[in-house]
Amino acid sequence: MSSESAVNINNDEIITCRLTRWYLRRIGLLTAAIFAMGCYFLYDGQWGYPKKNKIAEQKEWYTAEVIGAFKEAQSQGDNAAAEWMREARKKGWVVDPNLTQPQWIDYAAPRGWAAEPKKYTAEEIQQQFWIGWAMVAAAAIMGALLALNRSKTLVGHADHMILPNGRTVRFADAFKVDTRKWDSKGLAYVYSREPGDKSTHKATIDDLKYHPAEQVLKRLLSQFQGELIAPAKEATPSKTT
Repeated sequence: MSSESAVNINNDEIITCRLTRWYLRRIGLLTAAIFAMGCYFLYDGQWGYPKKNKIAEQKEWYTAEVIGAFKEAQSQGDNAAAEWMREARKKGWVVDPNLTQPQWIDYAAPRGWAAEPKKYTAEEIQQQFWIGWAMVAAAAIMGALLALNRSKTLVGHADHMILPNGRTVRFADAFKVDTRKWDSKGLAYVYSREPGDKSTHKATIDDLKYHPAEQVLKRLLSQFQGELIAPAKEATPSKTT
């Protein structure tokens, strides 16, 4: 599997695999998305939640003062209630001319306010800042790592490969190669053991991340004598008569 067009290379050439445009674009978009989400949380903490709290406080005021005053006028008779409604319309407390009593939704709708505004606690507001700054920091770290890793390469030589982290893997030291995820994800895992060292090392060849990593894998397999774990072939269903 190759994310970009493969190149025919003979074993004498050095294969230099650089980060693919697909990977750079994917990580760049993810970094931008996390940064944008962090800014959104910070906006809510600084302006969004306090603004919603003011609306919730307005509803509390409207319920206690406006509706409360109407009920008091209503207790004095229909004429007092009607007079109160006329004054309430002049003050903008009642918008709909067909209403016979004040309603919060009538007062809130023209202002674009919610019918049931939520009031946030100081802890909930502070949480927005914590989450926002954490996401902004994560985006900054991802951006820095992307910048640092941009120059890293996977290099294939005639008898060995140099991984992006600088470690050298000799093809002769490889004893197992797992290609079960190659067709679906462009991933192959190489297990090696250096002479005199009983430790097993695992290396990843990522064709979606480094191009043309497929050529490095082909060169390795052309010299490989160990255990190859390949994708299981689907059995062909037998015909019935």
